Amino acid sequence: MPVDKSFAVEAQGQKLSVIETTRAVPGTAKDAVRTSGPSASLPLGQILSGDCIAAMRTLPDNSVDCVFADPPYNLQLGGDLDRPDGSRVDAVTDDWDRFDSFRVYDEFTRGWLSEARRVLKPDGSLWVIGSYHNIYRVGASLQDLGFWILNDIVWRKTNPMPNFKGTRFTNAHETLIWASMGEKARYHFNYRAMKTLNDELQMRSDWVLPICSGGERLKEESGRKAHPTQKPEALLYRVLLATTERGDVVLDPFFGTGTTGAVAKRLGRQWIGCEREENYRNVAHKRIERELALDESALTTMQSRKSAPRVAFGTLVETGLIAPGTKVFDKKRRWCAIVRADGSLECAGSDRKQIGSIHSLGKDLQGAPSCNGWTFWHYENGGEVKPVDAARELYRLANED
Repeated sequence: MPVDKSFAVEAQGQKLSVIETTRAVPGTAKDAVRTSGPSASLPLGQILSGDCIAAMRTLPDNSVDCVFADPPYNLQLGGDLDRPDGSRVDAVTDDWDRFDSFRVYDEFTRGWLSEARRVLKPDGSLWVIGSYHNIYRVGASLQDLGFWILNDIVWRKTNPMPNFKGTRFTNAHETLIWASMGEKARYHFNYRAMKTLNDELQMRSDWVLPICSGGERLKEESGRKAHPTQKPEALLYRVLLATTERGDVVLDPFFGTGTTGAVAKRLGRQWIGCEREENYRNVAHKRIERELALDESALTTMQSRKSAPRVAFGTLVETGLIAPGTKVFDKKRRWCAIVRADGSLECAGSDRKQIGSIHSLGKDLQGAPSCNGWTFWHYENGGEVKPVDAARELYRLANED
């Protein structure tokens, strides 16, 4: 998220440096084609330091498949914020979120959006996330530049920060804009993957996901949050799975602590980051090098719950509770399947390969009219065999109010 607001005068002449990190190397023929041409000379798996606009100017035209941007929100906070118990709220007070006026912020927005448009391929996608402080200004700017809004996604937080002063509604959501390069532009959308991820229901534009907490929240040695607006990996998982393919190049102009890079690496996408702040670059470098997985250490108990909130099998895949590649099987081990990245299952039989959701594949294999995939499929976890429903209960416990 951090940026250099002096771009209007000195951005073109700023010196850039590169931080190298480990990156996944795709292995399919399709991936080889995708990394030829302009992308072959791109700084893949690297974090460019300095102003994001100057950094993007070093990239070739029409060279990236997707831009995910989490720009400064321009929160305009007037002072410290305290909780009712007197403790201080760790809010966004950094210099990178301070702009002298809306005009300055708008100029900055048009600057980085123009570079994003230049480097995107004609069939590329732009994603921007923001709050009510900035998303409407960003939306107007991207429309003025020729982008075409495909959807606005409401990320509804299951565990938002309360409004401590009690003077407004609790701000419980953020907005993502998904845009193509123009009204007639072709764009990529994995509709079927999104439907499978959502238990065979069409994915809606309101996404219910928790904010970063627990083991996923990166901390400094002092215990302070490494970044005040770190996004959950599940959010980026859904974005990248929906609109990119393996081997695609994803650019994040406001890389922060590297959530985009970590998820891209996990899903086999190539990535490039831009980040001004050295401490964020250092955290991101270490994080991606070890490909951070969500921490399950706090999820130690299970209990039944009446009227439990609905959880899609794809949510467990997104959050890593049941990772892609996990083997699942029925209780009697008559059938075995592999969990795929979109939450579907693949079962290779003696005569043919069958693919479907946890429910439809279980039904087809048994020749039954229906199947409750939650209790039919099992997996091994720590040497124990458990139904996949056990992972769903772990997720619910971790995200209780």
